[in-house]
Amino acid sequence: MFVSNYTLKDSSTTTATMEKTKSVLSVLGRLINEVVSFIVFSFLDLLDVFLCFGFKVVDFLIEAEWKPCYCSSAKEAIMSSGKILVSEQGESKIVCCLSSSSKVQLEEISDTLYTRPSLASEISRTTVDELKKLKALDCRTKNGHKQGKNGTRRSTFTINSTIIEFLQGKVGGHPTQHIPRWSDCDCRTCNSWSLSCKDSLYVKTEGARGKAVEEDVLFVHGFLSSSVFWTETLFPNFSESTKSTHQLIAIDLLGFGRSPKPADSLYTLREHIDMIEEVIQQHKLKSFHIVAHSLGCILSLAIAARHPEAIKSLTLISPPYFPAQKGEKATKYVMRRIAPRRVWPLISFGASLACWYEHITRIACLLISKNHQLWESIAKLVTRNRMRTYLIEAFFCHTFNAGWHTLHNIIFGAASKIESYLDIVRNQSSCSVNVFHGKDDELIPLECSHAIQSKVPRAHVKEIENKDHITIVVGRQKAFARELEEIWKRSSSSTRTLT
Repeated sequence: MFVSNYTLKDSSTTTATMEKTKSVLSVLGRLINEVVSFIVFSFLDLLDVFLCFGFKVVDFLIEAEWKPCYCSSAKEAIMSSGKILVSEQGESKIVCCLSSSSKVQLEEISDTLYTRPSLASEISRTTVDELKKLKALDCRTKNGHKQGKNGTRRSTFTINSTIIEFLQGKVGGHPTQHIPRWSDCDCRTCNSWSLSCKDSLYVKTEGARGKAVEEDVLFVHGFLSSSVFWTETLFPNFSESTKSTHQLIAIDLLGFGRSPKPADSLYTLREHIDMIEEVIQQHKLKSFHIVAHSLGCILSLAIAARHPEAIKSLTLISPPYFPAQKGEKATKYVMRRIAPRRVWPLISFGASLACWYEHITRIACLLISKNHQLWESIAKLVTRNRMRTYLIEAFFCHTFNAGWHTLHNIIFGAASKIESYLDIVRNQSSCSVNVFHGKDDELIPLECSHAIQSKVPRAHVKEIENKDHITIVVGRQKAFARELEEIWKRSSSSTRTLT
Protein backbone atom coordinates (compact mmCIF):
# COMPACT_ATOMS: atom_id res chain seq x y z
CA MET A 1 0.00 0.00 0.00
CA PHE A 2 2.85 2.34 0.93
CA VAL A 3 4.72 1.48 -2.29
CA SER A 4 1.57 2.08 -4.36
CA ASN A 5 0.96 5.52 -2.82
CA TYR A 6 4.61 6.44 -3.30
CA THR A 7 4.48 5.41 -6.94
CA LEU A 8 1.33 7.50 -7.58
CA LYS A 9 2.85 10.51 -5.84
CA ASP A 10 6.07 10.13 -7.84
CA SER A 11 4.09 9.82 -11.09
CA SER A 12 2.05 12.97 -10.42
CA THR A 13 5.23 14.88 -9.50
CA THR A 14 6.88 13.77 -12.75
CA THR A 15 3.81 14.84 -14.77
CA ALA A 16 3.73 18.25 -13.09
CA THR A 17 7.45 18.70 -13.74
CA MET A 18 7.02 17.81 -17.41
CA GLU A 19 4.12 20.25 -17.80
CA LYS A 20 6.14 22.99 -16.14
CA THR A 21 9.11 22.24 -18.40
CA LYS A 22 6.90 22.36 -21.51
CA SER A 23 5.46 25.68 -20.39
CA VAL A 24 8.92 27.15 -19.80
CA LEU A 25 10.18 25.87 -23.18
CA SER A 26 7.11 27.26 -24.91
CA VAL A 27 7.65 30.72 -23.41
CA LEU A 28 11.36 30.54 -24.23
CA GLY A 29 10.57 29.51 -27.83
CA ARG A 30 8.18 32.43 -28.27
CA LEU A 31 10.75 34.82 -26.81
CA ILE A 32 13.47 33.57 -29.16
CA ASN A 33 11.06 33.86 -32.10
CA GLU A 34 10.24 37.45 -31.11
CA VAL A 35 13.89 38.48 -30.73
CA VAL A 36 15.11 36.77 -33.92
CA SER A 37 12.12 38.15 -35.83
CA PHE A 38 12.89 41.69 -34.66
CA ILE A 39 16.50 41.40 -35.82
CA VAL A 40 15.65 39.76 -39.17
CA PHE A 41 12.81 42.09 -40.11
CA SER A 42 14.69 45.19 -39.00
CA PHE A 43 17.43 44.15 -41.44
CA LEU A 44 14.82 43.52 -44.15
CA ASP A 45 13.39 47.01 -43.55
CA LEU A 46 16.79 48.49 -44.40
CA LEU A 47 17.34 46.12 -47.31
CA ASP A 48 14.02 47.13 -48.88
CA VAL A 49 15.05 50.80 -48.73
CA PHE A 50 18.32 50.08 -50.54
CA LEU A 51 16.51 47.95 -53.13
CA CYS A 52 14.11 50.85 -53.71
CA PHE A 53 16.98 53.10 -54.82
CA GLY A 54 18.51 50.26 -56.83
CA PHE A 55 15.32 49.58 -58.79
CA LYS A 56 14.75 53.28 -59.46
CA VAL A 57 18.18 53.56 -61.04
CA VAL A 58 17.80 50.38 -63.11
CA ASP A 59 14.26 51.33 -64.19
CA PHE A 60 15.52 54.71 -65.35
CA LEU A 61 18.47 53.23 -67.26
CA ILE A 62 16.35 50.59 -69.01
CA GLU A 63 12.97 52.29 -69.38
CA ALA A 64 14.16 55.93 -69.50
CA GLU A 65 11.73 57.10 -66.81
CA TRP A 66 11.35 57.05 -63.06
CA LYS A 67 8.76 54.51 -62.01
CA PRO A 68 6.62 55.19 -58.93
CA CYS A 69 6.69 52.96 -55.88
CA TYR A 70 4.93 53.07 -52.53
CA CYS A 71 8.03 54.16 -50.65
CA SER A 72 7.27 57.69 -51.87
CA SER A 73 6.21 60.14 -49.23
CA ALA A 74 2.51 60.91 -49.04
CA LYS A 75 1.24 63.85 -51.03
CA GLU A 76 -1.53 66.05 -49.76
CA ALA A 77 -4.21 66.54 -52.42
CA ILE A 78 -6.42 69.55 -51.68
CA MET A 79 -9.36 69.79 -54.08
CA SER A 80 -7.22 69.78 -57.23
CA SER A 81 -3.75 68.71 -58.24
CA GLY A 82 -3.12 69.11 -61.94
CA LYS A 83 -5.19 66.55 -63.79
CA ILE A 84 -6.67 65.02 -60.64
CA LEU A 85 -9.63 66.27 -58.66
CA VAL A 86 -9.88 64.87 -55.15
CA SER A 87 -13.03 65.29 -53.11
CA GLU A 88 -14.89 63.76 -50.22
CA GLN A 89 -18.58 62.95 -50.56
CA GLY A 90 -19.83 61.59 -47.29
CA GLU A 91 -17.62 58.60 -46.54
CA SER A 92 -16.77 58.06 -50.21
CA LYS A 93 -13.47 59.41 -51.47
CA ILE A 94 -13.48 59.97 -55.23
CA VAL A 95 -10.63 60.64 -57.60
CA CYS A 96 -11.59 61.78 -61.09
CA CYS A 97 -9.96 63.36 -64.09
CA LEU A 98 -11.03 66.94 -64.71
CA SER A 99 -11.41 66.25 -68.43
CA SER A 100 -13.32 63.01 -68.00
CA SER A 101 -16.40 61.69 -66.29
CA SER A 102 -14.53 58.54 -65.23
CA LYS A 103 -14.34 57.94 -61.51
CA VAL A 104 -12.25 55.68 -59.34
CA GLN A 105 -13.29 54.95 -55.78
CA LEU A 106 -10.25 55.59 -53.58
CA GLU A 107 -11.58 53.15 -51.01
CA GLU A 108 -10.90 50.38 -53.54
CA ILE A 109 -7.20 51.04 -53.02
CA SER A 110 -5.99 49.43 -49.81
CA ASP A 111 -4.12 51.64 -47.37
CA THR A 112 -1.76 48.71 -46.72
CA LEU A 113 -0.08 49.60 -50.02
CA TYR A 114 1.34 52.85 -48.69
CA THR A 115 1.21 52.52 -44.89
CA ARG A 116 3.57 49.68 -44.10
CA PRO A 117 5.75 50.98 -41.26
CA SER A 118 9.04 49.35 -40.38
CA LEU A 119 8.95 46.95 -37.44
CA ALA A 120 10.92 49.30 -35.18
CA SER A 121 8.74 52.30 -36.03
CA GLU A 122 5.59 50.24 -35.53
CA ILE A 123 6.67 49.25 -32.04
CA SER A 124 7.54 52.90 -31.29
CA ARG A 125 4.24 54.10 -32.70
CA THR A 126 2.28 51.60 -30.63
CA THR A 127 3.98 52.91 -27.50
CA VAL A 128 3.34 56.52 -28.50
CA ASP A 129 -0.29 55.74 -29.32
CA GLU A 130 -0.82 54.43 -25.81
CA LEU A 131 0.58 57.66 -24.41
CA LYS A 132 -1.57 59.74 -26.77
CA LYS A 133 -4.70 58.06 -25.49
CA LEU A 134 -4.10 59.87 -22.21
CA LYS A 135 -4.37 63.20 -24.04
CA ALA A 136 -7.05 62.19 -26.54
CA LEU A 137 -9.91 63.92 -24.75
CA ASP A 138 -8.00 67.16 -24.42
CA CYS A 139 -6.98 67.08 -28.10
CA ARG A 140 -10.55 66.49 -29.24
CA THR A 141 -11.71 69.45 -27.18
CA LYS A 142 -9.08 71.73 -28.69
CA ASN A 143 -9.79 70.54 -32.24
CA GLY A 144 -13.49 71.15 -31.72
CA HIS A 145 -12.74 74.68 -30.53
CA LYS A 146 -10.53 75.39 -33.54
CA GLN A 147 -13.07 74.03 -35.96
CA GLY A 148 -15.80 76.22 -34.50
CA LYS A 149 -13.53 79.22 -34.64
CA ASN A 150 -12.36 78.75 -38.22
CA GLY A 151 -15.68 77.59 -39.64
CA THR A 152 -15.99 74.48 -41.78
CA ARG A 153 -12.88 72.46 -42.43
CA ARG A 154 -11.68 72.23 -45.99
CA SER A 155 -12.16 68.97 -47.88
CA THR A 156 -8.73 67.43 -47.76
CA PHE A 157 -7.09 64.13 -47.03
CA THR A 158 -3.72 62.53 -47.60
CA ILE A 159 -3.07 59.92 -50.25
CA ASN A 160 0.09 58.41 -51.62
CA SER A 161 1.73 60.17 -54.56
CA THR A 162 2.22 56.85 -56.34
CA ILE A 163 -1.54 56.37 -56.53
CA ILE A 164 -1.86 59.86 -58.01
CA GLU A 165 0.70 58.92 -60.68
CA PHE A 166 -1.08 55.65 -61.47
CA LEU A 167 -4.46 57.35 -61.70
CA GLN A 168 -3.26 60.24 -63.83
CA GLY A 169 -2.48 57.74 -66.55
CA LYS A 170 -5.36 55.35 -65.91
CA VAL A 171 -8.26 57.73 -65.32
CA GLY A 172 -7.00 60.07 -68.02
CA GLY A 173 -7.98 57.56 -70.66
CA HIS A 174 -4.53 56.42 -71.78
CA PRO A 175 -4.49 53.05 -73.58
CA THR A 176 -3.60 49.95 -71.64
CA GLN A 177 0.13 49.21 -71.70
CA HIS A 178 0.75 45.93 -73.52
CA ILE A 179 4.55 45.98 -73.32
CA PRO A 180 5.94 43.96 -70.38
CA ARG A 181 8.44 45.63 -68.10
CA TRP A 182 12.07 44.54 -68.13
CA SER A 183 11.64 42.68 -64.83
CA ASP A 184 8.58 40.72 -66.03
CA CYS A 185 8.51 37.54 -68.08
CA ASP A 186 7.86 38.06 -71.80
CA CYS A 187 7.40 34.41 -72.78
CA ARG A 188 4.53 33.38 -75.06
CA THR A 189 2.48 31.97 -72.16
CA CYS A 190 2.68 35.07 -69.97
CA ASN A 191 2.43 37.53 -72.85
CA SER A 192 -0.09 35.77 -75.11
CA TRP A 193 -2.75 38.38 -74.30
CA SER A 194 -0.67 41.22 -75.75
CA LEU A 195 0.31 39.21 -78.83
CA SER A 196 -3.37 38.60 -79.62
CA CYS A 197 -4.41 42.12 -78.49
CA LYS A 198 -7.14 40.62 -76.29
CA ASP A 199 -8.22 42.47 -73.16
CA SER A 200 -10.55 39.74 -71.89
CA LEU A 201 -9.74 37.00 -69.39
CA TYR A 202 -8.32 33.69 -70.56
CA VAL A 203 -11.02 31.04 -70.24
CA LYS A 204 -10.65 27.25 -70.38
CA THR A 205 -13.91 25.36 -70.92
CA GLU A 206 -14.52 21.62 -70.85
CA GLY A 207 -17.53 19.36 -70.65
CA ALA A 208 -20.89 19.84 -72.31
CA ARG A 209 -21.41 22.33 -75.11
CA GLY A 210 -24.40 24.00 -76.74
CA LYS A 211 -27.81 22.47 -76.11
CA ALA A 212 -26.31 19.61 -74.11
CA VAL A 213 -25.46 21.99 -71.25
CA GLU A 214 -27.73 21.50 -68.25
CA GLU A 215 -25.50 23.08 -65.59
CA ASP A 216 -22.74 25.71 -65.68
CA VAL A 217 -19.85 25.77 -63.18
CA LEU A 218 -17.45 28.71 -62.79
CA PHE A 219 -14.05 27.95 -61.21
CA VAL A 220 -12.10 30.85 -59.64
CA HIS A 221 -8.50 30.19 -58.58
CA GLY A 222 -6.62 31.74 -55.68
CA PHE A 223 -3.65 34.06 -55.26
CA LEU A 224 -0.51 33.30 -57.32
CA SER A 225 -2.34 30.65 -59.29
CA SER A 226 -4.19 30.13 -62.57
CA SER A 227 -6.85 28.01 -64.25
CA VAL A 228 -4.49 25.03 -64.42
CA PHE A 229 -5.05 24.63 -60.69
CA TRP A 230 -8.46 23.27 -61.72
CA THR A 231 -7.93 21.94 -65.25
CA GLU A 232 -5.01 19.69 -64.26
CA THR A 233 -6.56 18.38 -61.05
CA LEU A 234 -10.35 18.30 -61.00
CA PHE A 235 -11.33 18.42 -64.67
CA PRO A 236 -9.78 15.04 -65.59
CA ASN A 237 -11.46 13.43 -62.56
CA PHE A 238 -15.08 14.41 -63.14
CA SER A 239 -17.29 11.54 -64.25
CA GLU A 240 -18.39 11.18 -67.85
CA SER A 241 -21.99 11.83 -66.84
CA THR A 242 -20.94 15.18 -65.32
CA LYS A 243 -18.90 16.14 -68.38
CA SER A 244 -21.85 15.34 -70.63
CA THR A 245 -24.23 17.70 -68.80
CA HIS A 246 -22.03 20.32 -67.09
CA GLN A 247 -20.09 23.12 -68.76
CA LEU A 248 -16.89 23.55 -66.71
CA ILE A 249 -15.46 27.08 -66.97
CA ALA A 250 -12.07 27.93 -65.43
CA ILE A 251 -10.67 31.45 -65.71
CA ASP A 252 -7.28 33.06 -65.26
CA LEU A 253 -7.82 36.15 -63.13
CA LEU A 254 -6.64 39.55 -64.32
CA GLY A 255 -2.84 39.63 -64.06
CA PHE A 256 -2.37 35.86 -63.78
CA GLY A 257 -1.78 32.93 -66.11
CA ARG A 258 -2.63 33.78 -69.72
CA SER A 259 -4.93 36.68 -68.88
CA PRO A 260 -4.07 40.36 -69.49
CA LYS A 261 -1.41 41.88 -67.26
CA PRO A 262 -1.69 45.64 -67.85
CA ALA A 263 1.24 47.52 -66.35
CA ASP A 264 -0.91 50.54 -65.48
CA SER A 265 -3.60 48.63 -63.57
CA LEU A 266 -4.11 48.89 -59.82
CA TYR A 267 -5.90 45.48 -59.83
CA THR A 268 -8.73 46.69 -57.63
CA LEU A 269 -11.76 44.65 -56.65
CA ARG A 270 -13.87 46.44 -59.25
CA GLU A 271 -11.39 45.69 -62.04
CA HIS A 272 -11.29 41.99 -61.16
CA ILE A 273 -15.06 41.69 -60.83
CA ASP A 274 -15.77 43.58 -64.05
CA MET A 275 -13.50 41.19 -65.96
CA ILE A 276 -15.27 38.17 -64.47
CA GLU A 277 -18.61 39.75 -65.30
CA GLU A 278 -17.54 39.87 -68.95
CA VAL A 279 -16.98 36.10 -68.87
CA ILE A 280 -20.41 35.57 -67.32
CA GLN A 281 -22.01 37.67 -70.05
CA GLN A 282 -20.01 36.10 -72.89
CA HIS A 283 -21.05 32.60 -71.82
CA LYS A 284 -24.62 33.75 -71.10
CA LEU A 285 -24.62 32.32 -67.60
CA LYS A 286 -28.06 32.87 -66.13
CA SER A 287 -27.81 30.38 -63.27
CA PHE A 288 -24.57 28.69 -62.26
CA HIS A 289 -22.43 27.07 -59.56
CA ILE A 290 -19.19 28.62 -58.26
CA VAL A 291 -16.11 26.82 -56.95
CA ALA A 292 -13.40 29.09 -55.50
CA HIS A 293 -10.10 28.74 -53.69
CA SER A 294 -8.43 31.21 -51.27
CA LEU A 295 -8.43 34.74 -52.76
CA GLY A 296 -10.97 33.51 -55.32
CA CYS A 297 -13.45 33.11 -52.46
CA ILE A 298 -13.49 36.91 -51.95
CA LEU A 299 -14.18 37.53 -55.64
CA SER A 300 -16.82 34.79 -55.70
CA LEU A 301 -18.63 36.27 -52.72
CA ALA A 302 -18.64 39.64 -54.51
CA ILE A 303 -20.12 37.96 -57.61
CA ALA A 304 -22.71 36.18 -55.46
CA ALA A 305 -23.63 39.51 -53.85
CA ARG A 306 -24.19 41.00 -57.33
CA HIS A 307 -26.23 38.01 -58.54
CA PRO A 308 -27.81 36.44 -55.44
CA GLU A 309 -30.62 34.80 -57.43
CA ALA A 310 -28.30 33.35 -60.09
CA ILE A 311 -26.04 31.29 -57.83
CA LYS A 312 -27.06 27.63 -57.44
CA SER A 313 -24.25 26.62 -55.11
CA LEU A 314 -21.21 28.32 -53.62
CA THR A 315 -18.22 26.14 -52.76
CA LEU A 316 -15.45 27.96 -50.90
CA ILE A 317 -12.06 26.36 -50.26
CA SER A 318 -9.84 27.89 -47.55
CA PRO A 319 -11.61 31.29 -47.55
CA PRO A 320 -9.55 34.18 -46.07
CA TYR A 321 -12.29 35.70 -43.92
CA PHE A 322 -10.96 37.41 -40.79
CA PRO A 323 -13.68 39.34 -38.94
CA ALA A 324 -11.88 42.41 -37.61
CA GLN A 325 -11.97 43.10 -33.93
CA LYS A 326 -14.03 46.06 -32.82
CA GLY A 327 -12.19 49.35 -33.17
CA GLU A 328 -9.48 47.94 -35.43
CA LYS A 329 -9.21 48.70 -39.14
CA ALA A 330 -10.02 45.61 -41.19
CA THR A 331 -7.19 46.03 -43.72
CA LYS A 332 -4.46 46.28 -41.10
CA TYR A 333 -5.98 43.51 -38.98
CA VAL A 334 -6.08 41.00 -41.84
CA MET A 335 -2.55 41.91 -42.92
CA ARG A 336 -1.20 41.25 -39.44
CA ARG A 337 -3.07 37.96 -39.19
CA ILE A 338 -1.75 36.65 -42.50
CA ALA A 339 1.70 38.26 -42.27
CA PRO A 340 2.68 38.68 -38.60
CA ARG A 341 6.36 39.41 -39.35
CA ARG A 342 7.66 36.33 -37.61
CA VAL A 343 10.40 33.97 -38.81
CA TRP A 344 8.49 30.92 -37.55
CA PRO A 345 6.51 29.14 -38.85
CA LEU A 346 8.17 29.40 -42.25
CA ILE A 347 4.91 29.99 -44.09
CA SER A 348 4.37 33.09 -41.92
CA PHE A 349 7.87 34.25 -42.78
CA GLY A 350 7.18 33.83 -46.51
CA ALA A 351 3.82 35.60 -46.25
CA SER A 352 5.43 38.45 -44.29
CA LEU A 353 8.07 38.95 -46.98
CA ALA A 354 5.41 39.04 -49.70
CA CYS A 355 3.11 41.44 -47.85
CA TRP A 356 5.41 43.95 -46.16
CA TYR A 357 8.32 44.39 -48.56
CA GLU A 358 7.57 45.82 -51.98
CA HIS A 359 11.07 45.65 -53.44
CA ILE A 360 12.11 42.35 -51.88
CA THR A 361 8.95 40.92 -53.42
CA ARG A 362 9.94 42.39 -56.77
CA ILE A 363 13.34 40.71 -56.46
CA ALA A 364 11.57 37.38 -55.86
CA CYS A 365 9.40 37.94 -58.96
CA LEU A 366 12.50 38.84 -60.97
CA LEU A 367 14.30 35.66 -59.95
CA ILE A 368 11.36 33.26 -60.02
CA SER A 369 8.43 34.52 -62.09
CA LYS A 370 10.55 35.99 -64.89
CA ASN A 371 12.46 32.70 -65.12
CA HIS A 372 9.55 30.31 -64.49
CA GLN A 373 10.32 28.36 -67.67
CA LEU A 374 13.80 27.62 -66.35
CA TRP A 375 12.41 26.44 -63.02
CA GLU A 376 9.82 24.36 -64.84
CA SER A 377 12.54 22.69 -66.92
CA ILE A 378 14.59 21.97 -63.81
CA ALA A 379 11.54 20.50 -62.08
CA LYS A 380 10.83 18.26 -65.08
CA LEU A 381 14.43 17.12 -65.19
CA VAL A 382 14.72 16.42 -61.49
CA THR A 383 11.27 15.03 -60.58
CA ARG A 384 9.72 13.85 -63.84
CA ASN A 385 6.49 14.76 -62.08
CA ARG A 386 3.83 16.46 -64.19
CA MET A 387 1.98 17.57 -61.06
CA ARG A 388 4.96 19.63 -59.94
CA THR A 389 5.55 21.28 -63.33
CA TYR A 390 2.01 22.50 -63.87
CA LEU A 391 1.98 23.97 -60.38
CA ILE A 392 5.05 26.00 -61.30
CA GLU A 393 3.12 27.43 -64.24
CA ALA A 394 0.16 28.10 -61.94
CA PHE A 395 2.17 29.86 -59.24
CA PHE A 396 4.67 31.88 -61.26
CA CYS A 397 2.86 33.19 -64.37
CA HIS A 398 2.15 36.70 -63.12
CA THR A 399 3.82 40.09 -62.98
CA PHE A 400 5.03 41.83 -59.86
CA ASN A 401 2.52 44.64 -60.39
CA ALA A 402 -0.37 42.17 -60.64
CA GLY A 403 0.66 40.14 -57.62
CA TRP A 404 1.49 43.12 -55.38
CA HIS A 405 -1.68 45.09 -56.07
CA THR A 406 -4.01 42.08 -56.06
CA LEU A 407 -2.62 40.94 -52.72
CA HIS A 408 -3.21 44.32 -51.08
CA ASN A 409 -6.36 45.50 -52.86
CA ILE A 410 -8.25 42.19 -52.71
CA ILE A 411 -7.11 40.15 -49.71
CA PHE A 412 -6.57 43.17 -47.46
CA GLY A 413 -8.52 45.94 -49.16
CA ALA A 414 -11.74 43.93 -49.48
CA ALA A 415 -11.62 42.73 -45.87
CA SER A 416 -14.24 45.24 -44.73
CA LYS A 417 -16.62 44.26 -47.56
CA ILE A 418 -16.79 40.51 -47.07
CA GLU A 419 -19.22 40.82 -44.17
CA SER A 420 -21.75 42.68 -46.34
CA TYR A 421 -21.34 40.08 -49.08
CA LEU A 422 -22.08 37.32 -46.60
CA ASP A 423 -25.16 39.20 -45.38
CA ILE A 424 -26.50 39.26 -48.95
CA VAL A 425 -25.76 35.56 -49.45
CA ARG A 426 -27.54 34.78 -46.19
CA ASN A 427 -30.60 36.98 -46.71
CA GLN A 428 -31.10 37.29 -50.46
CA SER A 429 -29.80 34.02 -51.89
CA SER A 430 -31.06 30.49 -51.41
CA CYS A 431 -27.93 28.81 -52.79
CA SER A 432 -26.23 26.07 -50.83
CA VAL A 433 -22.94 27.15 -49.25
CA ASN A 434 -20.21 24.57 -48.70
CA VAL A 435 -16.84 25.35 -47.16
CA PHE A 436 -13.79 23.06 -47.24
CA HIS A 437 -10.72 23.67 -45.11
CA GLY A 438 -7.57 21.67 -44.43
CA LYS A 439 -6.79 21.17 -40.75
CA ASP A 440 -3.08 21.62 -41.46
CA ASP A 441 -3.52 24.95 -43.26
CA GLU A 442 -1.00 27.31 -41.61
CA LEU A 443 -1.66 30.20 -43.98
CA ILE A 444 -5.44 30.58 -43.57
CA PRO A 445 -6.56 29.20 -40.17
CA LEU A 446 -9.59 26.95 -39.81
CA GLU A 447 -11.38 29.63 -37.80
CA CYS A 448 -11.94 31.59 -41.04
CA SER A 449 -14.31 28.91 -42.37
CA HIS A 450 -16.21 28.71 -39.10
CA ALA A 451 -16.50 32.51 -39.12
CA ILE A 452 -18.32 32.20 -42.46
CA GLN A 453 -20.63 29.61 -40.95
CA SER A 454 -21.41 31.98 -38.09
CA LYS A 455 -22.46 34.62 -40.66
CA VAL A 456 -24.31 32.16 -42.91
CA PRO A 457 -25.74 29.45 -40.60
CA ARG A 458 -26.80 27.18 -43.48
CA ALA A 459 -23.17 26.93 -44.63
CA HIS A 460 -21.71 23.45 -44.23
CA VAL A 461 -18.05 23.34 -43.14
CA LYS A 462 -16.01 20.23 -43.84
CA GLU A 463 -12.61 19.91 -42.17
CA ILE A 464 -10.12 17.77 -44.07
CA GLU A 465 -7.54 15.87 -42.02
CA ASN A 466 -3.82 16.15 -42.86
CA LYS A 467 -4.38 18.67 -45.68
CA ASP A 468 -3.07 22.21 -46.04
CA HIS A 469 -3.79 25.23 -48.24
CA ILE A 470 -2.82 23.46 -51.48
CA THR A 471 -3.16 19.74 -50.77
CA ILE A 472 -6.81 20.22 -49.87
CA VAL A 473 -7.26 20.00 -53.67
CA VAL A 474 -3.95 18.77 -55.07
CA GLY A 475 -3.52 15.14 -54.06
CA ARG A 476 -7.18 14.48 -53.26
CA GLN A 477 -8.67 15.59 -56.57
CA LYS A 478 -10.61 12.39 -57.18
CA ALA A 479 -12.38 12.53 -53.83
CA PHE A 480 -12.99 16.26 -54.17
CA ALA A 481 -14.43 15.82 -57.67
CA ARG A 482 -16.97 13.35 -56.25
CA GLU A 483 -17.83 15.77 -53.44
CA LEU A 484 -18.45 18.59 -55.90
CA GLU A 485 -20.64 16.40 -58.08
CA GLU A 486 -22.75 15.54 -55.05
CA ILE A 487 -23.08 19.23 -54.11
CA TRP A 488 -24.20 20.15 -57.64
CA LYS A 489 -26.65 17.27 -57.73
CA ARG A 490 -28.25 18.26 -54.41
CA SER A 491 -28.37 21.95 -55.37
CA SER A 492 -29.99 21.25 -58.73
CA SER A 493 -32.53 18.94 -57.13
CA SER A 494 -33.51 21.53 -54.52
CA THR A 495 -33.76 24.21 -57.23
CA ARG A 496 -36.12 22.05 -59.28
CA THR A 497 -38.20 21.38 -56.16
CA LEU A 498 -38.52 25.11 -55.45
CA THR A 499 -39.52 25.89 -59.03
